[in-house]
Amino acid sequence: MSNIDFKALERAANETRGLSMDAVAKAASGHLGLPLGSAEIGASLFGNSLIYNPKDTRWLNRDYFVLSAGHGSMFLYSWLHLSGYDVSIEDIKNFRQLNSKTPGHPEFHDTPGVEATTGPLGQGIANAVGIASACKMAAGKFNTEQHQIFNQKVVVLVGDGCLQEGISQEAISFAGHHRLDNLIVFYDSNDVTLDAMAIETQSEDAVKRFESVGFEVQLVLEGNNIGSLINAYQNAKQSKSGKPQIIICKTTIAKGIPEVAGTNKGHGEAGVKFVDSARKNLGLPEEKFFVSAETRQYFEQHQKQLDKVYQEWQSTFAAWKSANPKLAQLLESAHEKHEAIDIMKQIPEFPTTPIIATRKAGSDVLQPISQYLPLSVSGSADLHGSTLNYIKEGRDFTPACPTGRNIKFGIREHAMGAMMNGIAYHGLFKVSGATFLVFSDYLRPSIRLAALSHLPVVYIFTHDSVGVGEDGPTHQPVETVSGLRMIPNLDVIRPADPEETAAAFSLAFSRADGPTLLSLTRQNLPFLPGTAQKKREGTLRGGYVVVSETAPLRMILIATGSEVQHCVEAAKLLGDDIRVVSMPCTELFDRQSDEYKQSVLPHGCRNRIAMEAGVTSFWYKYVGLDGKVIGIDRFGMSAPGNTVMKQLGMTAENLVNISKQ
Repeated sequence: MSNIDFKALERAANETRGLSMDAVAKAASGHLGLPLGSAEIGASLFGNSLIYNPKDTRWLNRDYFVLSAGHGSMFLYSWLHLSGYDVSIEDIKNFRQLNSKTPGHPEFHDTPGVEATTGPLGQGIANAVGIASACKMAAGKFNTEQHQIFNQKVVVLVGDGCLQEGISQEAISFAGHHRLDNLIVFYDSNDVTLDAMAIETQSEDAVKRFESVGFEVQLVLEGNNIGSLINAYQNAKQSKSGKPQIIICKTTIAKGIPEVAGTNKGHGEAGVKFVDSARKNLGLPEEKFFVSAETRQYFEQHQKQLDKVYQEWQSTFAAWKSANPKLAQLLESAHEKHEAIDIMKQIPEFPTTPIIATRKAGSDVLQPISQYLPLSVSGSADLHGSTLNYIKEGRDFTPACPTGRNIKFGIREHAMGAMMNGIAYHGLFKVSGATFLVFSDYLRPSIRLAALSHLPVVYIFTHDSVGVGEDGPTHQPVETVSGLRMIPNLDVIRPADPEETAAAFSLAFSRADGPTLLSLTRQNLPFLPGTAQKKREGTLRGGYVVVSETAPLRMILIATGSEVQHCVEAAKLLGDDIRVVSMPCTELFDRQSDEYKQSVLPHGCRNRIAMEAGVTSFWYKYVGLDGKVIGIDRFGMSAPGNTVMKQLGMTAENLVNISKQ
């Protein structure tokens, strides 16, 4: 470390403290504790240890840095600014302001250099585990003996709050078991949480905790010492243990503002009133948002050194492409847009016998899709035998087989959701994951962040109604589907038969601007009337007429999933003037033209009934105040699925009776 300019790094650390203090003070909002307390961590990483290129922010072999403790966002914005990313001093001044590049918590897509949307504590470390998994997959898939084009590290900065959230334990347990030795965790261990000192809420031995799940641990008692931090990073990077790494840094929260440093008052804005004196004590001039010429020059020189590494990699990459044209073509295909109609062409039509559940249809559909999209991967929360989403011939993702396409997440739904987001942030692999629909509540925060971040994640959720049967109300979702439909930018598709399922999967695996959730049955469903082409094309539009009236239209029956069959049967009993609409995806239907929507649900027919085995309130949007909704506004019951459905009114007979009232 003799060539390291520690004076320059210490100067940069203090100047980022100044930037953070000035930005939080100007915004009258934000968190000072982490940006000030971890400034030396930032200096050691961005000023010395990380490999990155601010001019090519999506460079395939860059080191990743994820700020799991996203409330400390000024830490990241300050270091991105100094490091040459497209985050200007004006952007820093506009911290937390409308349409700025520096929102309250880091947001993917909004800010160059931000690798993940973080803020809800614990999400970032699980994202990082997902990214590290994707990096392992990429290395296993594309590296050759002659050319190593993927060998980066994934670095994540966490705090006590991240590690208190249960998702972090799920994530680190997965990382340790799968020996993700490309993962380096920096733990900003300042012994403080928001309300009080951390001793009030935690007493575990962090070293033993991480060792017990398979991490190699370093404890840096002088967590604000740049030399100690750089040394620890190099030890972690060069370790041959085959284990993920954690560097526990004993830091001082809000270091630089003595009035609040080392206390829970240092976490947020309490130190703002002391900013002027703190800046003076740090040797900063009166000029706000100050960065010295010396610091600018240091990072300009550092970028030249990093650019040499980048150019060396480009040479290796060019040689790899020349030597491996098929692999190069596969790598380039990761960013190709695949249309749903093209994916759907890969899926043979289903024979009309025997009848099967949509989860089984999904399993059959997934196989040709996985062949057509060789960079697609899937996983399940210990439920492959029930969710049926195992990619045959895909093998399992393990330390010995990083090219495996089936991820055994274990009973870790929340981490599964956040890890899937991490794989999507990485960007090379199309990821899907499965559990029972009722357990979506375990990963709902991750689903919400996928939608917020426009991540093309696919959720394959089965056992989607009271039709689950004997497992009873604990496993029978009633409010779940409607609740998930409330998440902006999440497409929820509930297909009614195998052909609709084929289209639903095609939509999900083609979508590039957000997540898609597939809601599938445990129980067998009959085939709907009509050709496979009609049902598939109708599903691509979110809703369509599955049974047309042959007399002047009197009534429209609307349903999704397992309830469409009852509408079809009821229409036979009610007469030739009944139309049946299958609406597997309301979000997609809403995006259709007014002309198309009017052709399916004409304003002139206000006599409408919607039917779904779930809560009723959602459907009044489509039936109007004059319409009726048949649903389940209570929890289910333990009995065979058909019995429960009948008991709760999910039958054609009940629909006919309601229509006559």
